[in-house]
Amino acid sequence: MAERLIINPDNPQGRFIRRAVEALQTGGVIIYPTDTVYGIGCDIFNKKAIQRVYQIKGKNFRQPLSFICPDLKNISKYAYVSNQAYKIMKHLLPGPYTFVLEATPLVPKKIMLSKRRTVGIRIPDNKICHMLVTEFGNPIVSTSANFSGQEVLNDPDEIEHQFGSLVDVILDSGVLGLEPSSVIDLTGEIPVVLRYGKGDVSMFI
Repeated sequence: MAERLIINPDNPQGRFIRRAVEALQTGGVIIYPTDTVYGIGCDIFNKKAIQRVYQIKGKNFRQPLSFICPDLKNISKYAYVSNQAYKIMKHLLPGPYTFVLEATPLVPKKIMLSKRRTVGIRIPDNKICHMLVTEFGNPIVSTSANFSGQEVLNDPDEIEHQFGSLVDVILDSGVLGLEPSSVIDLTGEIPVVLRYGKGDVSMFI
């Protein structure tokens, strides 16, 4: 069974962050809170862990996975960011948005939409996420905590019931919302809203 750690969302306990990081470093899969919904995550550079995430969710391998970064500077390692894209992201991040960008060669093929070589990147406005990805040092896969095609789960009790035997660590910060991030494609000259979620996208309409 997964190790469930009750973590303070406003002042996250360092020992719980380190425990989750240890799991990631050894190829583990974790569930963690974001500023939208709970995410299932692993190291983006660990192929076996990524395969596990797909299997846990029952997700089609042709569907790409997003990942979280600690800051805008870090994003530029993994995606080509135009001046316009940078201005948009600087204005909205950290926040409840996933931005689709053209991937750099650093991004593993496993997690991107291979035909387009694009990737979804997040910087959630969440202290636990920020501490986790900063301490870990690599981007962390971010896909909603639900089985593919089913409703997103926001209650840690239900998450433990359904995923406790499938993941290694659950960081429990209480009940979250059910609205996912807004997804915005920044690969073209004009931003395109691919999914309407928690983040305000009125500037793109």
